[in-house]
Amino acid sequence: MQHTRTGDARVTSPVHPVCPAPTIDVDRSDPAYRAWLKESVRKVQADANRSADTHLLRFPLPESWGIDLYLKDESTHPTGSLKHRLARSLFLYGLCNGWIRPGKPVIEASSGSTAVSEAYFAKLIGVPFIAVMPRTTSSAKTRLIEFHGGRCHLVDDPRTVYEVSARLAAESGGHYMDQFTYAERATDWRGNNNIAESVFEQLRLERFPEPAWIVATAGTGGTSATIARYIHYSQYDTRVCVADPENSCFFDGWVTGSNDVSCDSPSRIEGIGRPRMEPSFVPNAVDRMMKVPDAASVAAVRALEGAIGRRAGGSTGTGLWSSLKIVAEMLTLGRSGSVVTLICDPGDRYLDKYYSDDWLAGQGLDIRPYAAAIDAFLATGEWPDHAG
Repeated sequence: MQHTRTGDARVTSPVHPVCPAPTIDVDRSDPAYRAWLKESVRKVQADANRSADTHLLRFPLPESWGIDLYLKDESTHPTGSLKHRLARSLFLYGLCNGWIRPGKPVIEASSGSTAVSEAYFAKLIGVPFIAVMPRTTSSAKTRLIEFHGGRCHLVDDPRTVYEVSARLAAESGGHYMDQFTYAERATDWRGNNNIAESVFEQLRLERFPEPAWIVATAGTGGTSATIARYIHYSQYDTRVCVADPENSCFFDGWVTGSNDVSCDSPSRIEGIGRPRMEPSFVPNAVDRMMKVPDAASVAAVRALEGAIGRRAGGSTGTGLWSSLKIVAEMLTLGRSGSVVTLICDPGDRYLDKYYSDDWLAGQGLDIRPYAAAIDAFLATGEWPDHAG
């Protein structure tokens, strides 16, 4: 299922909740606090300064198609995922707003990868970190959070992560980071080496330097907002497509124009898909959305391993499936150009899920029709009708 925005269909962006002021327990003019703040900001900025840019990899397509497909490999960040960029921005935002304070914990609601990255930055500046996550979060992620010095607070109902995080922050005098509200505003979308600026710079010497499409997936919605805003700001003609998994309300909210849609079942594709329209998702900025079956996401991420020898998480498969469908549409229309999507995190975090046939069977997911569709498309250039 897919939709392109036409006519006057609009989605009104949700109102951002006001972040409650933290308990005033520190004199912000105190020299000791100002010294701690300056040193903390320096450490976070230094992490960016010593980190190289991530690679832009090519997915092999027949040269005769006249279409290039790229994957921005965000799994090579120090904490192994796209969320490293977000966590760095959120920490700088929280520090510069005076919300993160010495000795007080940072609390985050997360499905795992953001929490891994935030635990890293919390350890870097010497504050405690608590991740509030669904109990179904992969064990590899919880181990990584604990490796970086964080503590995991697991909940049975994923819909409660917001209120539990806020409660823990209030009880501890800490700061609830709230990525689902602040992701889109904490990132500098005008430039400063954000992910969009990096993609366009890396494409500069390619045969199609301005991509026809960039395909993103949405957890907070911060990445799609950053990419779309940068494109509009830079006056490119590139379009942005957001691929949404099952058990997520973003697609329905985008299509219907409602902020009140919800989903009772948790997403099986970790890191993306949400039970509510998150405040940080900016639907009016994107051009198109696709709803992707979870079995198709898994089939695509396994096809990625066969194509370039890299394992990635399920969210990468969601974006890749949509990218391949866009490539098929371009072929049908006789258009050349380039398409870009993301490798969001490494597959070794999900060996017991997306790379486990037992897990697939337990979830009732049959990836064989989707794997066959990908193989047929790459062999013939025609998208099978049954693949949707």
